[in-house]
Parts: sequence; C-alpha cells; structure tokens
Amino acid sequence: MKKILLVISIMFVIGLVGCATTADIEKLKAQEMEINAKADQALQESQDAKAAAMKASDAAANAENALKLAEERAQKAEERAQKSEAMFEKSMKK
Repeated sequence: MKKILLVISIMFVIGLVGCATTADIEKLKAQEMEINAKADQALQESQDAKAAAMKASDAAANAENALKLAEERAQKAEERAQKSEAMFEKSMKK
C-alpha cells in the first residue's frame, strides 16, 4: 500500500512539475507577439531601405545622364568656339 501511495505521489509531483501553467503559456504568447512585432518592424524597415536605395539608384542614373549630356554640350560649344575663332582669324587675314 505504501509503495502504491508513493508511486501515485511521485506521478502527481511529476505531473505538476511537467505541466506549464496558464501564466507560463500567456508569458510565452506575449513573447511570441513581441517577436512577431519586431519581425514586422524589421520587414517594414527593410522595405523602406530598399525603396530608398532604389530611389538613390535612380537619382544616380539621372545624374550620370545629366553629366553625359552636359559633357556633350560642352564639347559642341568648344567645337563651335573653335570654328568661330577660325572664321574670325580668317576674316582678320583678309
């Protein structure tokens, strides 16, 4: 009888120790919600950073195109200036 009572007592204690309480489950759910919120925030920040990077890339491409256009115009202006100078010198020799 004592052995049976001892075994039942041990099983009861093991059962109590092994089970999570409602507070433990709520605590775990709160941690899960906090982790999910942080993950959502990280995802949003990542998407914002990606959008900003794409915007910066577009701005860099636009700046590069503007630089090319400015260089081409400067070259054409230089050529015109040289032609004008040549025409002026030619007219001065007459």
